[in-house]
Amino acid sequence: MGLRTIAEADLSSIMEDDVCGFGWPIIVTDPNGVTVDTLKGLSDDIGAVVDPDTGQLVSGRLASVALRISSLASAGLGIPEGIADETKKPWVIEFDDINGNAHTFKVIESNPDRALGVVTCLLGSYKA
Repeated sequence: MGLRTIAEADLSSIMEDDVCGFGWPIIVTDPNGVTVDTLKGLSDDIGAVVDPDTGQLVSGRLASVALRISSLASAGLGIPEGIADETKKPWVIEFDDINGNAHTFKVIESNPDRALGVVTCLLGSYKA
């Protein structure tokens, strides 16, 4: 077994273990309306971003999730992607913050790492 295979298997305990690891419940809905509410992954939602023009820290919102590609496939989903066409349904991501408040986002950018087997999705605000 090569190091890549071992690293992908290790992702399970790091990203999906919600007892001893960093796993957090994440709900994913694809553009066809298929919802999977059993996924675990990494999530963040912070209130500061760096202004690309000045390099200064400014108030804003930056949210993302990281999910194992193999877990998405096992759940019958593909790799989420940003859909720029506002007339089409986006990939929708939902998760609670640390205080139990639910938040709903759409995927605006997807960055799959097919060597390691993880996809990081940058998220934007979304209201159905």
